[in-house]
Amino acid sequence: LIEFFFWFIAQRPLTVAATRSAAAAASSSSGTIDRRQRPEHPGKVRLGFVPEEWFQFFYNKTGVTGPYTFGVGLITYLCSKEIYVMEHEYYSGLSLGIMAVIAVKKLGPVIAKWADGEIDKIESEWKEGREGELKVLADAIEAEKKEQWRADGALQLMEAKKENIALQLEAAFRERAMNVYSEVKRRLDYQVECRHVERRLNQKHMVNWITSNVLASISAQQEKETLNKCIADLSALALRVKAA
Repeated sequence: LIEFFFWFIAQRPLTVAATRSAAAAASSSSGTIDRRQRPEHPGKVRLGFVPEEWFQFFYNKTGVTGPYTFGVGLITYLCSKEIYVMEHEYYSGLSLGIMAVIAVKKLGPVIAKWADGEIDKIESEWKEGREGELKVLADAIEAEKKEQWRADGALQLMEAKKENIALQLEAAFRERAMNVYSEVKRRLDYQVECRHVERRLNQKHMVNWITSNVLASISAQQEKETLNKCIADLSALALRVKAA
C-alpha cells in the first residue's frame, strides 16, 4: 500500500506535465493561444475535500472502487500503526471540523452571495474602465483616420493650387505673348503705312515732275495746233455721227 502511495505521488506530476505539454503542443500547432479565464466556481470535489481529478486518475488504473479502497486502506494503515495518534487534539479537531462544516452549510451561501456581489461590482468597474479605455482608443483611432483624411484633402488642395498656379502662369504667358504680337503687328503696320505714304509721295512727286516737264516742253504754237486738231477731230466725229 505504501509503495502504491509513493508510486501515485510520483506519477501524478508526470501526468499533469504530460497533459500541459499536450495542451501546449495543440495550441502551438493550431496557431492560437487560449487565454486563461478566471473560474467562477471551484472544481468538483468528493467527500467535501477530495478533488474529482484524483478519482478520475484512479478510474484509469484501478476502476471505480480504487479511490475508496486506497483512502480506507491508507487511513487504516495510519491508525493501526499509530502514525496518526487519536489523542484529545484529534477529537478537538473533529469538533472544530464539524462546527466548520455547519458554519459553511449555514453561512456559506450568504457569504458566497455577498462575495459574488462584491466580485461582480469590482468586475463591472473593471469592465467599465476597460470599455471606457476602449472607447477612448476607438475615438483616438477615428480621430487619427479623420486627420489622415484631412491630410489627404490637404494634398489634393495642394495639387489644385499647383494646377491653378500653372493655369495662371499659362494665362500670363498667353497674355504677354498676345501683347508681343500686338506690339510687333503695330510696328509692322506702322512700317507698312510709312512705305505706302512714301510710295504715294514719290508717285505724286513723279507725276507732278513729269507733268510740269511735259507742259514746259510744249510751246504756244504746238498747243494751238493741238487744240485746232482736236476741234477738227471732234467736228469730223460729229458729222460721222449725223450721217449714221
